Amino acid sequence: MLDNITVSPSPHISKAHSTRSIMLDVVIGLAFPMVAAVIFFRLQAVFVIAACVISCMLTEWICNIVRKKPNTLGDLSAVVTGIILAFSLPASIPIWAAAIGGAVAIAIGKMVFGGLGSNIFNPAMVARTFMAASLGGLMTTWMVPATIDADMPKIEVSVAADADAVTQATPLAWSKGAIKAKQAQAKAVNKLEKADNGQSDTKYKAQIDKAAQTAAGSISATASLRNANFLGGVGGCLGETSALAMLLGGAYMLFRKTITYVIPTAVLGSAAAFAAIFWAISPEKYADPLFHLLSGGMLMCAIFIATDPVTAPLTRKGMWIFGIGIGVVIVLIRNIGGYPEGVMFAVLLMNALSPLIERMCKLVPSGGKKND
Repeated sequence: MLDNITVSPSPHISKAHSTRSIMLDVVIGLAFPMVAAVIFFRLQAVFVIAACVISCMLTEWICNIVRKKPNTLGDLSAVVTGIILAFSLPASIPIWAAAIGGAVAIAIGKMVFGGLGSNIFNPAMVARTFMAASLGGLMTTWMVPATIDADMPKIEVSVAADADAVTQATPLAWSKGAIKAKQAQAKAVNKLEKADNGQSDTKYKAQIDKAAQTAAGSISATASLRNANFLGGVGGCLGETSALAMLLGGAYMLFRKTITYVIPTAVLGSAAAFAAIFWAISPEKYADPLFHLLSGGMLMCAIFIATDPVTAPLTRKGMWIFGIGIGVVIVLIRNIGGYPEGVMFAVLLMNALSPLIERMCKLVPSGGKKND
C-alpha cells in the first residue's frame, strides 16, 4: 500500500503545473528581450542564441545517454539555460565559443550534480564565469547596435575611452571609467603635495586636470546612457540592451505567477539603496541608483536568474536574504571591485549560501516548533 503513496517535500502546488509549463512561461518571458536583441544585433544575435540553445540541448542529450537516464529535453530547462547564457554574452562572440559555453553550462553546471533540481549553482552563470576566465578577450569585445550603425563595428574595451559616448562598448565601462579617473586624480594630488619643484608641480597639475575632465565626461556619458538603455541602443551583452524588454518579460512571468515579487524586489531594492549610499557620498565619482538598475545584467539577474527555483531559497524570508545579498554584492563589485559588472559573481556566491540560508529560515509547523 505504501508503494502507492508519493511523498515529497514542500512546496506542494495544487494547480496543474509541470516543469515543462513553468519553463515554457520562462521562455515566453525571455521572448521579449530576445526580440529586442534581434532588433539591435540582427542575425548575429540569432546565431549566438541558436548556438547556445543547440549546444545545451545536445549536451544534455549526450549526458543522459552516458548516464543511462531518460531523455529530459522535453522539460525545456536546457532551452532556458541556453537563452539566459546567450543573453549574458556579447553579440560579437564567435559561434564556437558560444557552443563551448552551452556545453559547460549543462555538463559542469547541471548534469554533474545529477540533473535538473540537483544543481547547486545556476548553470548559465557557471558557464559565463568559465568563459570570462578562459576567453577574456572575446568576452570584452562589443558590437555597436544596428540601430546606430548598420555595419555593427566591434569596439574593444581597451579603446572604449576613445569611442563616442553613444556608441561606446558598454554603459558600465563608462561608470567604471569615472571611478578610475577619480582614483588617478587622488594619486596625482598626493604626488603634488609631495613634489618639491616647479617642474613636478606642472606635471602633476596637468594630471589632476586631465583626470577631473575624464571623470566629468564619464559621469556625463553615464547619465545619457542610462536614458538610452531603457529602450535600447547601447552596446553590451544581448540581454542588456533594453531594460523595457526585460521589464515586459518580468511582468508576464509575474502575471502567470511563474515567479513572485520577492526576489526581484529584494535584488533591485537593495542594489538601489546601496548604490544611493555611494552616490550620496561622491556623485561626481559613482553613478546614480537608477543607472545601476537599468544598466548591465541587473534586470536580467533580478527577473530571470536569481528567481531560479532550484538554486534559490524556497522560504519567503530566505528569498529576501538571498535577493538582498545579490543586490549588495553586485553594486559592491561595480563600485569597488575591478570588474565593471558583478552579476555572475553575486549569483554564484549567493547560490553557495542558499542551503545555509534555508537552514536559517526553517518554517515553523502549525502548532509546533522548528527543528534545531
